[in-house]
Amino acid sequence: MAKNLMIQGTMSGAGKSILTAGILRVLRQDGYRVAPFKSQNMALNSFVTRDGREMGRAQVVQAQAAGLSPSADMNPILLKPMGDTTSQVIVNGLPIGNMKAAEYFKMKKQLIPDIKAAYERLAAESDIIVIEGAGSPVEINLRENDIVNMGLAQILDAPVLLAGNIDPGGVFAQLLGTVNLMSEDERNRVKGLIINKFRGDVSLLEPGLQMFSEYCSIPFAGIVPYVSLDIDEEDSVSERLENRGDKKEKDALIKIAVLRLPFISNYSDFSVLSRIEGVSLSYVKAAKELQEADMVILPGTKNTIKDMEWLRKNGLDEAVMNAAKDDKLIVGICGGFQMLGESIDDRDNLEGGGSIKGLGLLSVSTIFNHEKMQRQTTIELASVTGYFSDLNGARVSGYEIHMGRTDKVKNELPILTNENVLGTYIHGIFDSADVCRRILGIICDKKGIGHNRFVIEDALVHQEKELDRLADVLRKSLDFDLIYKAIGI
Repeated sequence: MAKNLMIQGTMSGAGKSILTAGILRVLRQDGYRVAPFKSQNMALNSFVTRDGREMGRAQVVQAQAAGLSPSADMNPILLKPMGDTTSQVIVNGLPIGNMKAAEYFKMKKQLIPDIKAAYERLAAESDIIVIEGAGSPVEINLRENDIVNMGLAQILDAPVLLAGNIDPGGVFAQLLGTVNLMSEDERNRVKGLIINKFRGDVSLLEPGLQMFSEYCSIPFAGIVPYVSLDIDEEDSVSERLENRGDKKEKDALIKIAVLRLPFISNYSDFSVLSRIEGVSLSYVKAAKELQEADMVILPGTKNTIKDMEWLRKNGLDEAVMNAAKDDKLIVGICGGFQMLGESIDDRDNLEGGGSIKGLGLLSVSTIFNHEKMQRQTTIELASVTGYFSDLNGARVSGYEIHMGRTDKVKNELPILTNENVLGTYIHGIFDSADVCRRILGIICDKKGIGHNRFVIEDALVHQEKELDRLADVLRKSLDFDLIYKAIGI
C-alpha cells in the first residue's frame, strides 16, 4: 500500500493545487510511482477521462505531473455550482443529481466508502499519493462532517504540510491561527509549514521565522517564491479571468474576446491562445469591449439559460450579433454553442428550468435531457464551410461534457458552421497548434497581415515544460529531507 502526504492551505488561493502538482513532479523525477488525490473538488473547470468519467481539471494537471492518464479515482467527488446554492454532484465521474448545499452537507459522509475505494485503487498501483485539501481545514462549522481536509487526513492516516499565501499579507497570522484552531491530534499531523508566493529577499523574512518559533513548534518546510507559471489553476481564484488591459492587448496584431459569463466553465480551453505573442485574449463583461475584437468566443457554461439572460441584460446579445454582421469570427463552445442557436429548452429543470430564445446565428435548437454526454473525441474536420473551411483536414482531440442535445449535430462530427460563425461541443479544440494556426491564419487573411509571425505550441508540450520548471523551483525552495521524512521514506 502506498505512503502518502497531504497538502492543506490556510485558505482558498494558498496555492495547494500547484504545490501538489510540483511535489508530484519532484517525486516522480526521483523515481517514485506517484498519483494525485482530492476527495472533493468544487470547480467548473472539468475534464472527461478516456472511460467517459468527469473530474476536476486541477487533478488532470496533477496527473500529468505524475506521468499518469487522468482517472476519476483521483477526484471521486466533483461539485459543479449552478447558482442559488445548488450544485451538480458527480461521484466517481458520473452525475447523481443536483443538490442544495444543505442537502449535500447532510449526505456527504455517505460518500466516504466511495472516497476510500477510489484512494485504495490508486494506492494499489503507487508508491506515494499526494493528497490535496480544499479551502481551510479549520472552518469550525464544517469540521464535524469533513471529508476533504483533516477528516480525510485521519481516514487515510496522512501527514500534512500546511501552506499559507504571503502575497495578500498576514501569512504568520494565517498559519498560527490555523494551527491554533486545530485539535491536538490534528496539530500532530502537521509536519511542516510552507510560505507560498513570496516576493523579494528571503533573508528579510528570517527574523519573522525565528519569532514565529516562539509561538509554534512546527518547522518550516520552505519558502516558495512568487513565480509566473502558465499552469491551469482552479477556476474560482484564477487570475486568468481578469481583463487587465496590458501592453500586450494594446500592441496586439489580433484581439480575441471571451465573454466572461457568470457560470463560465472550462476556460482552460483558451490557455493556448492567451500565450501566443502578438495575440491578445481578454475576458469581457461589457458590450463596448467587443468593438475591437477580431474574434468573439462564447465559452462553456454550467447554466446556459441564466447566462443567456445575463447576455441580454448587459446588451451583449446585440453586441455579438453586431460583431457577426461586421464579419468578425464568432465561436461558441458547448453552452456557448447552444447560445448561438435559435432556442434553448430546459423543460426537465436540469439546469434551473425554463426556455429562452438564442442568438439565432446558427439554425439549431437545443433541448436538455437527463442523459449527460461525457466522452473524449478525436476527429478530422471535414465539410466545414464558410470562413472556417481552412480547418478541413485538421485533426482535433478534445472532450465533450453536456446535458443538451442540439438538432442537426452529428455525434461523429460535433461542429457546425455558418459563414463566419462556428459552434462546437468539443472542449480543447484550441489545444492543437495546427487548429490555432489555421484560425489565426483566417483572421490574418481578413486583416491583410502575414501568417508566419505567430509561434504556437501544443498545450500538453507547453505544460510539460512548465511542470518541470515548477519542480526546479520547489527543489530549490522546499526542504525535501523534511518532506521525505514526513512521508516516511
